[in-house]
Amino acid sequence: MKLAVIDLGTNTCNLLIAEINQQQYTLLYQGKVGVKLGKGGIKKKMLMPEAFERATQALKSHLEIISQFAVDQVVTIATSAVRDAANKSDFETHLLRETGLQLETITGDREAELIFKGVKLAFENLPNRTLVMDIGGGSNEFIEIQNNQILHKESFPLGMARVLEQRLVSDPIKPSEAKAIESWFDTGMQSLWKQLDGKQVSQLIGCSGAFDTVADLIDGTAPGTKIRQQQIIELADFNRITDKVIFSTKAQRDRMTGMEPLRVEMIVPALILIRLVIQKLDIRNIIQTDFALREGILFEWIYD
Repeated sequence: MKLAVIDLGTNTCNLLIAEINQQQYTLLYQGKVGVKLGKGGIKKKMLMPEAFERATQALKSHLEIISQFAVDQVVTIATSAVRDAANKSDFETHLLRETGLQLETITGDREAELIFKGVKLAFENLPNRTLVMDIGGGSNEFIEIQNNQILHKESFPLGMARVLEQRLVSDPIKPSEAKAIESWFDTGMQSLWKQLDGKQVSQLIGCSGAFDTVADLIDGTAPGTKIRQQQIIELADFNRITDKVIFSTKAQRDRMTGMEPLRVEMIVPALILIRLVIQKLDIRNIIQTDFALREGILFEWIYD
């Protein structure tokens, strides 16, 4: 059977199409469209009329692609920006009416669970004390793994769109602004630091999004042209990219080989967050994977 999974995130609307044959799968298509659902309203916990329209057009665009693959089932998931919106029901009703797609808006806990399952699809075995990290526009998920199972999972409403809506960021960012953003993340994630206090994280697995861009920048490859089930990111390479990108201008980032246009603004707070996690937890090993929430849905259809 053929399955299509649409992940309507805060910043991007992602599509995966796969063919499942018993416990084997083949990825037929992966793509994304920008939606910026949080623009102008995430601080007020509202989805603006323009966000309604962008989401509608993104879903219609994905449906055109889905129609080319004779898909048997379409699963449409919404995450942080939608679940926190006071007008969530209106948004879901609007999309159902305009596209025929029934939106399933999931909790942060469920989002973390699906990300974990997506990672399991990419990795046969995960070392104990592996920390999975997924950076989103609305929220960031962290999953601590032991014996290939979830030991602890947590979703923080500290996504990159929220940072940019709430904080003044110059172009290029000023050192004082970067420090303030780092402190915002640090304060907001006290429960994670407490959970991992005294534990040596053996490896950090970075899922999709900003980590894909970091890998593209390191490899010098155009966004979306290289599929990575797993790729090691050397700490020296991460530091080199971080030093180059954080204090660059938007215009400079836009010209960088590997920089996805959708991520030109959000990559700066994302790198500040990743760097903070690496430093706080003394992480030495980083692995990037394309696999995340969409692949978690695929995992459930294969194994559950």
